[in-house]
Amino acid sequence: MEWSSWLGLLDGHEYTIAREVIQRGVAAVFVLAFGSTFHQFPVLLGERGLLPVPDFLARAGDRAGPTLFRWRRTPYSDRLLRAMCLAGMLLGALTVLGVPQQGPAWTMIVVFGAMWGMYLSIHSVGQVFYGFGWESMLLECGFLVGFLGSHAVAPPLLILFFLRWMLLRLEFGAGMIKLRGDASWRDLTAMDHHHQTQPMPGPLSRLAHLMPRWWHRLEVLGSHAVQLGVVWLVLLPQPVASIAAAAVILTQLFLVLTGNYAWLNWLTIVVAFSAISDPFLRWMVGGPWPGFGAPTPGAASPLWWQLLILAVFALLVVLSWAPLRNLFSSRQLMNASFNRFHLVNAYGAFGSMTERRYEVVIEGTRAEDPDVAEEEEWVPFEFRGKPGDVRRRSRQFAPYHLRLDWQMWFLALRPGAERWFVALLERLRDGDPGVRRLLRIDPFAGEAPTGIRVRLFEYRYTTRQERRETGDWWVRTELGQLARL
Repeated sequence: MEWSSWLGLLDGHEYTIAREVIQRGVAAVFVLAFGSTFHQFPVLLGERGLLPVPDFLARAGDRAGPTLFRWRRTPYSDRLLRAMCLAGMLLGALTVLGVPQQGPAWTMIVVFGAMWGMYLSIHSVGQVFYGFGWESMLLECGFLVGFLGSHAVAPPLLILFFLRWMLLRLEFGAGMIKLRGDASWRDLTAMDHHHQTQPMPGPLSRLAHLMPRWWHRLEVLGSHAVQLGVVWLVLLPQPVASIAAAAVILTQLFLVLTGNYAWLNWLTIVVAFSAISDPFLRWMVGGPWPGFGAPTPGAASPLWWQLLILAVFALLVVLSWAPLRNLFSSRQLMNASFNRFHLVNAYGAFGSMTERRYEVVIEGTRAEDPDVAEEEEWVPFEFRGKPGDVRRRSRQFAPYHLRLDWQMWFLALRPGAERWFVALLERLRDGDPGVRRLLRIDPFAGEAPTGIRVRLFEYRYTTRQERRETGDWWVRTELGQLARL
């Protein structure tokens, strides 16, 4: 058999639907990521942001990651940032519509390579506001899925296999960090608190929290079963791999319904499709039970394409050594990157669980003398996603990422003089219009308050009886005042 024939065995003709879901799904997430950056980045990190990028680049020097903002005489401008976001959204939207898929095989490498490069440039200067595992996850996906090719070639089995390896790192890594990190995952009590204390609850989180204890035990057991056991089955032949991927997708959909984790769950669902074959999908929608024997016949991909895929796969295998070692290390890292390009990363979430929910509440007053202002003269600034008003039901924002709200959750766990938070208070005190656009309610309609104060509360969900009696969503107890301007 000729080399071209041997290489033809690496074509995945039975994964054409999966390729469509993966490429269009990752492109849709890029649209969201660039869109949220367009709206939030200038306020948080722009020229007049809370943590300005020009200052960061001047301090960090070569320690900052790869970024196009370093290649200009003026390293950063909000105008350039917005232009990159618009270009990224355009490329992502075209891919969702299926336009570049009609071109030569290399077209998808160029399109996804451009989105990956621009988002890497943004991530490298995003500092604390871009320090989330799903940012690295999007970058890794963005690099990989371009090598699935266009309709001119069959989906490469090696790239699909590497996406399954990514899914394994996501799920098994999360499962192991839980077992190693917190006893509540081992004694099955983690979900007694999680729905109430998670960073940004959704509209169904309270209902999930109020479920009986036996239900919460089943949640933990189900999580362990899928993340530590079932996910390994995606490496087996069909139909076992498809069934295992379906189980992962079901657990991720439950997380979508009960929380707000930006695009983490949706991107995991998209990656899981790398293990789902076309025959299985057709059976799921009512077709006959498929045969899972020989691959679906089709024209072999050109030799140059096969050799390119082999070279990329070899590179990814080399980069996989550190993440593989991390998975089985007693000092396992969570959401870590082992190279500056975020190509093969370590993932994980909730290695330690919080049992009490704390919230930082920022209030302002227009009283002439804030030091003697009456209590009713202090009114809160309401954020879009994080809890504030006890009467307000939590909303669904994911897969959109509210970066400021997420940082407020971390701040409540370790109150202190974070640079970005001090800058936020100063901007609110000055009546800065940019910061106020990121809020849900500006109680002063654009005017500057005469005083600002910061209070710390403990929040818990109302019981069913408390909800009936008061109509409130939350009960809160003040723990003290943190700052006053």
